Amino acid sequence: MAYWLFKSEPNTWGWQDQVNRGTKGEHWDGVRNYQANNNMKAMKIGDLGFFYHSVDEKSVVGIVRVIKEHYPDHTDPKERFGMVDIEAVEALPNPVTLQDVKDTPDLKDMVLVNNSRLSVQPVTAEEWKRVCKMGGLKKIPTAKK
Repeated sequence: MAYWLFKSEPNTWGWQDQVNRGTKGEHWDGVRNYQANNNMKAMKIGDLGFFYHSVDEKSVVGIVRVIKEHYPDHTDPKERFGMVDIEAVEALPNPVTLQDVKDTPDLKDMVLVNNSRLSVQPVTAEEWKRVCKMGGLKKIPTAKK
């Protein structure tokens, strides 16, 4: 199982919007980057991801779970890209800012630091644990098979 980071503009689709969808979850549509799309193609049901508010906040605010694997994105008129469905799992007690991540030597190789514009990114197991701890989680969530 793998870990990911999903970036969203909070004024378009924020953490509370995701939470409000409950266990139905929401499709992660509108991705128009081949690398991000390939990341979504690699996702499996049960994989976990960070929900990241971009633009002004620039912080990890919650954890989501993949509940439906890659399928065609209905918003793509050229039918080149797909999407996955995700559900909210839990909020981070303390949001972890991009600056917090950049200031943490253990996270210097994180994709968020080196390719911050990529909207859907892989996260290593070590990075996952570190950011979860920084976010104040007592128990680190693990992806389910």
